[in-house]
Amino acid sequence: MKILLTGRTGQVGYQLERSLQGMGEVVAVNSAQMNLAEPAQIREVIRSVRPNLIVNPAAYTAVDLAERETDLAMRINGEAPGVMAEEARRLGAALIHYSTDYVFDGSKEQAYTESDLPNPLNVYGRSKLAGEQAIQAAGIPHLILRTSWVYGMLGKNFLLTVMRLAAERDELRIVDDQYGAPTWSRTIADTTAHIVARLQAGTGAAQGLAGEAWEKHAGIYHLTAQGSTTWCGFTKAILAHASITKKPIVTPIKTEDYPVPARRPKNSRLSCQRLMDTFCRLPEWDKALELCQG
Repeated sequence: MKILLTGRTGQVGYQLERSLQGMGEVVAVNSAQMNLAEPAQIREVIRSVRPNLIVNPAAYTAVDLAERETDLAMRINGEAPGVMAEEARRLGAALIHYSTDYVFDGSKEQAYTESDLPNPLNVYGRSKLAGEQAIQAAGIPHLILRTSWVYGMLGKNFLLTVMRLAAERDELRIVDDQYGAPTWSRTIADTTAHIVARLQAGTGAAQGLAGEAWEKHAGIYHLTAQGSTTWCGFTKAILAHASITKKPIVTPIKTEDYPVPARRPKNSRLSCQRLMDTFCRLPEWDKALELCQG
């Protein structure tokens, strides 16, 4: 099997390149090699590689900046996945794509399931939802894995921001009324590799992924760590595991006390029961964080 992996320098792509080893030949590309804002370049790379499986963690992730760069966010998050899906259909390939909790508005009290209707509050969420819809419309074997609050030891993320600010400030004022599940990039990558292995074993074919197992299990799955916390709770957990001598005071604040261009959902909790019933268990968020920082 040949796998085309996008976004190899991103925090999820970096982990995926390692987790997918052994699944087949992994051809990993960065944004310079395949610019998702350029449909012609996407088609050129896919037609050159001729993969059996496309794994696409690459995305426009600057949530607040997307409010101003609407067209660019939509090209990368909304239109590019549709181009990949079209090329996958031409090749008879499958596609794994990653989406977000921000496709929901956060008004539900319970954790969101895959059957809940999306209603994004911001441009980023709308662009990611457009990408989901483009893939679904292509009629190919696909998995759309929605995740949330992704962190790791690489790139730009909340964990690394907290660690930097902790070294600079005596107090951190952090939002304490938005709920979600911090999810380690390695959890996403390792779970993806496990899913691919399970599906490949079910196809009964050495090559090609349009097998019965993929067709049976295609669709949207939620993939986050288990349990939930707030950004403030996440911050306190990060500092608890951090090996720094002087730790800042963490002060909880409300969403309205920290104005940003893009509205965020108050409830970003995703139910992962479908994925766990179908494929594998997922770790508790605090245990995964401890492993990441250890």
